Amino acid sequence: MMKLSKKSNAILQKGEGIAKHMILLIFRYILLASVGFVYLYPIIHMLLGSLLSPGDQADPTVKWLPTTLYFKNYIDAFQTLDFGRSFLRSMIVSLGPAILQTAATAIIGFGFARFRFPLKNLWFVLMIMTFIIPIDVTLVPRYVLYYQYGITETYLPAYLPAIFGQGIKSALFILVFYQFFRSYPISFDEAAELDGAGKIGVFLRIAVPMAVPAIVLSLLFSFIWYWNETAQFSLYLGNKLSTLPMQLQQFTARYEAVFGSISDGGSALSNSITLAGTTLSILPVIILFLVFQRQFIESVERSGITGE
Repeated sequence: MMKLSKKSNAILQKGEGIAKHMILLIFRYILLASVGFVYLYPIIHMLLGSLLSPGDQADPTVKWLPTTLYFKNYIDAFQTLDFGRSFLRSMIVSLGPAILQTAATAIIGFGFARFRFPLKNLWFVLMIMTFIIPIDVTLVPRYVLYYQYGITETYLPAYLPAIFGQGIKSALFILVFYQFFRSYPISFDEAAELDGAGKIGVFLRIAVPMAVPAIVLSLLFSFIWYWNETAQFSLYLGNKLSTLPMQLQQFTARYEAVFGSISDGGSALSNSITLAGTTLSILPVIILFLVFQRQFIESVERSGITGE
């Protein structure tokens, strides 16, 4: 009897442990699903809303799922945004500066991490201040400078700051590279120098391979931030070089220019067409994230920063 009671107690304790584990697991999945839905709801609403036909929009019984997939909203939004040329401009002002900014910030971060020079701490503080100062404060002085040099309404205002390490939030990437280059032993650099490598060789052969996660993070974040930038580019580039996000800001005016004034009997601008335009403007960024999702997450984890 004693043996049976001990065995039954053990089985009961094991069953209670399994039940507690299952309850905890179910709670965890419910919590993750709830948080995921909060983040995914705007995207789901945007995608489903962009496929609503005029009849579905007028029908109060249609809340989520459209009765038919109405793709004409995307055709109208495609024409309104002038998608082909706007997409090309967005790539020009996003991909090129992202690559140049990554290269410049990597070099600057390596310099701060591995070299000693006069007033190093002062320069480091000034570099951090460029990140703290709001971008709105420097918009007008930069515009005046670019105007005096005659480079407004060109792509140079997007490229020149990136080349000199003063692109969009460059100070953040300098800090990330600084952290990476300080994280590995300096003996690696010294060993490479004993083998005959110069400072450039050490940077290219030792430092850059060590900082691959930082490079991936800098490229992806730079591309996304340059892609979404409208305040600077609308001032520096003008209407002649409008990017997709800039076209989206002027969506109503662009729609009237393409399809005629709404008040004069032109096609009505529905909410679904606007949602379709929004989807088209962020689609390249979503595709980029889906393609490089694993590298993106690994880079964020190893760098110790989060996006915004």
